[in-house]
Amino acid sequence: MNRMDRMLAIVMALQQRAETAQSLADKMEVSKRTVLRDIQSLSEIGVPISALSGPGGGYRLMEGYQLPPLNLDTGEALVLLLALDAMAKYSDSPFQQARWTVTDKVKAVLPEGTLNQISSILQHVEMEVPERAYKTPLLDDIMEYTTKNKWMRALYRSQNYKRHVEIKPCRVYAAHGFWYCEAYSIQHGEKRTFRVDRFVELKEMDDPNIQDIEIIKASGGNDPSIRIVAKLTYRGALLAEQDTHIGHLVGQISDEEWVIDFECPFSEWNWAISFFFHLGLDAEVMEPEKLRQELKERATQLRSRYKS
Repeated sequence: MNRMDRMLAIVMALQQRAETAQSLADKMEVSKRTVLRDIQSLSEIGVPISALSGPGGGYRLMEGYQLPPLNLDTGEALVLLLALDAMAKYSDSPFQQARWTVTDKVKAVLPEGTLNQISSILQHVEMEVPERAYKTPLLDDIMEYTTKNKWMRALYRSQNYKRHVEIKPCRVYAAHGFWYCEAYSIQHGEKRTFRVDRFVELKEMDDPNIQDIEIIKASGGNDPSIRIVAKLTYRGALLAEQDTHIGHLVGQISDEEWVIDFECPFSEWNWAISFFFHLGLDAEVMEPEKLRQELKERATQLRSRYKS
């Protein structure tokens, strides 16, 4: 954030409430001294900021001082604040600082009646985002590779192993409390979705030769797959729909029964076993028989562990 944007953000924040120099510094992710210099500069150009005496101290704007309003109706403001609230639930993201300043900017331009109406709605309406403890230290780098259309060589940690992959990121998105990167993978010969928190290291690489990609495909770069068909209860359908990769394939076949039918890459076989085992009685795998046997064996192991 450059200095002018930061000074505007300070004014917006002070329109909402009194703030200490330290609280402003924490939101802007700068030093307290920097905030004090910005407040001094704002005062010199005529912004009426007054200091508060007493325990804690702080600063506020002169009553009645307002920046020119942005005309947002209730629906538009609700959309913005609801989305910002959802983003704030991601504990690790590149927008930690911006989520505070833009919230203050939106609230600062809303009439008091509109703000009170929206605040009441937001107490009962929210976008659910599961809390995750994972960190994404390479998220900024991946976003840069994506926007600049660059190839990268990455060390990726999956559920079962680590390996290097050569990929070209297409988009980055957040879902279910995780950050994901959709990318074309040379090793897989197709687009794949990767969890951002599982990237260990990244390095820019030259654009690969098209002939090299074709050679990899011909030598087995395309991951073979196996068809999986399963019946689901209502609860099972809700859980399956949350999966980023197969959720859209859930279909209802009667009032009380749902089905999912998809091609599972062999490299994700262990994931499929765990996925359907965790669904328990809310899923019944119809095919392949091999998956049915794997689930039966895992259930037998679990039963023997708790056998008295």
